[in-house]
Amino acid sequence: MKIDELLHEKREKILQIAQKHGAYNVRIFDLGVQDKPQLDEEVDFLVNLEPERSLLDQGGLLMELRDLLGCEVYVFTEAGLQEDYRDRVLKEAIPV
Repeated sequence: MKIDELLHEKREKILQIAQKHGAYNVRIFDLGVQDKPQLDEEVDFLVNLEPERSLLDQGGLLMELRDLLGCEVYVFTEAGLQEDYRDRVLKEAIPV
């Protein structure tokens, strides 16, 4: 599936699932996402979580997105990004 197709077809459902788990500012990222029109077998999401939310919420979000998209999903928070590629991910992340 192409990135723009994913964003068009699944956007509302992705955002509903995110809201349910206290996530907002949902973005898709990949260190090469700008250069490739197709998603691989995985989708990397970058989110912010409401302060009172926990890793359980992040895990629930991951599982529901995996079920929705039918592929491997990873969910990262800005705070959880490694320093060596944090700036690049924040710059290149595509808002859902």
